[in-house]
Amino acid sequence: MKNMMLDEFKKNWQDIVDSMASIVHIPAGLIMKITDDKIEVFVSSHTEGNPYKLGDSEILDNSGLYCETVIKSKKKLLVPNALKDDHWKTNPDIKLNMISYLGFPVLYPDQSVFGTICILDNKENAYSDLTEKLMLQLKKLIESNLAIVYMNQELGEEKLNLKDVIQEIKTLRGILPICSKCKKIRDDKGYWNQIEEYITDHSEVKFSHGLCPQCEREMYNSMGNDQNFT
Repeated sequence: MKNMMLDEFKKNWQDIVDSMASIVHIPAGLIMKITDDKIEVFVSSHTEGNPYKLGDSEILDNSGLYCETVIKSKKKLLVPNALKDDHWKTNPDIKLNMISYLGFPVLYPDQSVFGTICILDNKENAYSDLTEKLMLQLKKLIESNLAIVYMNQELGEEKLNLKDVIQEIKTLRGILPICSKCKKIRDDKGYWNQIEEYITDHSEVKFSHGLCPQCEREMYNSMGNDQNFT
């Protein structure tokens, strides 16, 4: 269910990224996604000069990628010209001639990181305030879609838990062979078990032993009679 919903939203995200790249006039608009220990190109704009292909991936940790910094800091990253920045002039995207970058983290409702939304250019670009506002709006839209995916996943897990409960009820509701004298129960393998042991093995029930009022009276009356006898 989660992957199916994500694939549906992905179609809309493609339109978003294409529009963003066209409006800002840059070669590459991307939505990156964390998958296990890698970061992959989840959506890539259909724009001329875009070197990033759908499904391209890199090991995330210590990759030196722009997006790694965004993911780890959960903050915006702006690099107007990596060639003029000692920290970024050797990053892997330079090989693709992507020398400027603007990216934002994309988060799930629990604030864990899904990935990033970013734009890259093959020339120096500080990007405008209007571009940042546009990207923030697109980021919020994507995160609202992720919230729907997240909530449906949570509801799905609740349904699974409910199925377990129903199965336990069905297990205990059936007709059980029970000894009329010692009250042991015969399981489906033919073994006789104490009733407490059987129910504990087939449900989440845990037993705490005690005495009901009638048995308590009978026990103490019996003890009193024994004392009188001696």
